[in-house]
Amino acid sequence: MSVILNGAEQDLGDDPSMPLLWAIRDIAGLGGTKYGCGVGLCGACTVHVDGKAERACQITLGEVDGKAVTTIEGLDPAGDHRVQSAWRDLNVPQCGFCQPGQIMQAAALLAENPKPTDDEILSAMSGNVCRCGCYQRIVDAVRLASTGI
Repeated sequence: MSVILNGAEQDLGDDPSMPLLWAIRDIAGLGGTKYGCGVGLCGACTVHVDGKAERACQITLGEVDGKAVTTIEGLDPAGDHRVQSAWRDLNVPQCGFCQPGQIMQAAALLAENPKPTDDEILSAMSGNVCRCGCYQRIVDAVRLASTGI
């Protein structure tokens, strides 16, 4: 299975049933995409597949063969995507475990809807769980990132 992983073509093995999450972590060696619940409910493993937010634990290599997959490491190699900058500016993370998935979900939202309302932010981010309860800071950061500053 070959994907365009963070802008470069990469062979991720030949098992089309392997979850993308395992291929990213175990074959590609990228640890930013986290294993959370394993059933697609927490959002810790959120990546972009052809620009759309997907749960890497629920999508297989066969489903992404030939597609572009972006992980937190590839969102902006310098860590300066506007969402990442807003996260830093507002000191969003507490423990940080869920933050790669949160950031990837927020980046996908802003790519689709550059100026979301608070209700749209809440709706888009509702599938990403933060056990530390940083939800208000997350919404504030998405709002800040939407200003383009």
